[in-house]
Amino acid sequence: MSTHSDIHGKDAAFGEEARHAGLAAGEPQLILPSLEARLNGEFGADESLREFHAKAEDVIPADFWRSLNYFNLYRLALVGFIVFIALAFDAEGLFGAEKGRLFVMTAWFYATAVMLSFIPLHMRWLPFSWQLAVQVCSDIVALTVLAHASGGIQSSVGLLIMVSLAVAGIISRGRDTLFFAALASIAALLEHTFAVWHDEAPVTQYVQVGLLCISYFAVAGLAHKLAKYALVNQKLAQRRGRDLIGMAEANRLVMRDMYDGVLVVDEHGHIMQMNPSAARLLRNTEASAGRLADSFPLLYGQYLLWKNETFSSRDTIQLDGGLQARLRFIGVERDVAQGAVIFLEDMQHVQAEAQQIKLAALGRLTANLAHEVRNPLSAISYATELLQEEPGSVRQERLLQLIRDNTQRINRIVQDVMQLNRRDRAQSETFDLAVLLRVFVDEFVQSERVAPGVLVLQAEQVSTVTFDKGHLRQVLWNLCSNGLHYGKKLPGSLVLLLAVEHGRVILDVHDDGPGISAENQARLFEPFFTTAEQGTGLGLYIARELCEANGAWLEYHESAAHKLGAHFQITFGERRLGKRPEREHGR
Repeated sequence: MSTHSDIHGKDAAFGEEARHAGLAAGEPQLILPSLEARLNGEFGADESLREFHAKAEDVIPADFWRSLNYFNLYRLALVGFIVFIALAFDAEGLFGAEKGRLFVMTAWFYATAVMLSFIPLHMRWLPFSWQLAVQVCSDIVALTVLAHASGGIQSSVGLLIMVSLAVAGIISRGRDTLFFAALASIAALLEHTFAVWHDEAPVTQYVQVGLLCISYFAVAGLAHKLAKYALVNQKLAQRRGRDLIGMAEANRLVMRDMYDGVLVVDEHGHIMQMNPSAARLLRNTEASAGRLADSFPLLYGQYLLWKNETFSSRDTIQLDGGLQARLRFIGVERDVAQGAVIFLEDMQHVQAEAQQIKLAALGRLTANLAHEVRNPLSAISYATELLQEEPGSVRQERLLQLIRDNTQRINRIVQDVMQLNRRDRAQSETFDLAVLLRVFVDEFVQSERVAPGVLVLQAEQVSTVTFDKGHLRQVLWNLCSNGLHYGKKLPGSLVLLLAVEHGRVILDVHDDGPGISAENQARLFEPFFTTAEQGTGLGLYIARELCEANGAWLEYHESAAHKLGAHFQITFGERRLGKRPEREHGR
């Protein structure tokens, strides 16, 4: 008894889960698999399909209830026709007084039962299998009595029971069809036996009754086989549907996170899908459902060339905003007529990745060389200092000082080269940038002996950032040293301006020096590029690398027309490789 109650308890839980999940709303494909998985976990993975349905009998998909409703509508039409026959053609005149009254009374009782069956069907008062059993049994009883009242086996009314058996076999998954066929056969045999005893019907008609019973079992067996086949196909379709939904979701996630742009167009040139990267490259976020010819005429021209097999699938085109993209077309299902998938590879991203790979390899190589160079360099520097302590000629002193200056320059280069590997060891902290800038300004002024008022800090508001403090000090020191070196060293020559724009913290570094020429701006952040005689060409490159390692972006801006000097800007916040942090109204 405890096992029986446990199973019924689980059935109730499953039924409640199905009702909350919306089975009545027509989503069987999403509910049955989860129930099957839970049943396998609680009753054993090797449980048969029949046992599975026995455990989840009350959890019936919405299409089964709809089928039962359609079956009830058929029964209503049938009983309406029977009542029409009874009233319009005078059943007592057709079948005799006694059997005519029986025919009419049975027709009315049958009609009442059919109409009342709609109430529990719509209210779901009884389980599906119980409602189906009641309806089929009422059909068997009513049609058997009507057959008896209208002449027995010769009236052919009993053939209508086959329709109920077939429908019951299909919508009940074939489990109870043979049972219903047995009931119908027993009812037919009892009816004819009663007719033989009471109405002196011919005994030889048992042959016809037997054939009718065989027909019942044949229809029931065929319906049983068809129901099993339909159930297997339904489970297969549900599994394929789940796979398709999973593949569609995976495809959506992959397209969303791809850095390359992806567009899917149909055979008529309509855009079916477009990922965010394609919208960014093509500078259009509102063309995901339009025509390719209207939204992107340049891309549509390349698409037509590809369809005519006159376009190389690896050609690079120039897009708006100075962007370049390498195009690649792939036909859907290897047929151009079915549409195509268009890939736009961001060449800026490719070049940035290639540069990162080369510079990473260069950094490892130069760092190893730097370690080897520092040992003999230290020995040369130490020997030079010892020689300078001894008395010598003016020419000897000048040569020794030249050696010492060059060893110090080489040492600075070695130190800068060793900084190339520091970007991967960022230890980010969250702090108020305004507080750190005040401390930095005091340290820089004292260390570089800057006159009062030359370096000005404008940071009034609280600005929280996440950055490695050591990296930030190194970046600021480099920018301020350059600004102090090239500036006029007058009050206000070097300005640090802190601001917040559209939720991002911005730090600007201005100086009043000669600025940077247009031809040098393109190579400003390249390693080993310098215009100074004693420069290493690694300062700004390392500064940008450290900013990128901490999720920030360092860039150079042209100063305003009425101002001179250089203008560097650090934008704090997340960024992607080769692309500055996006702002709502970025410059």
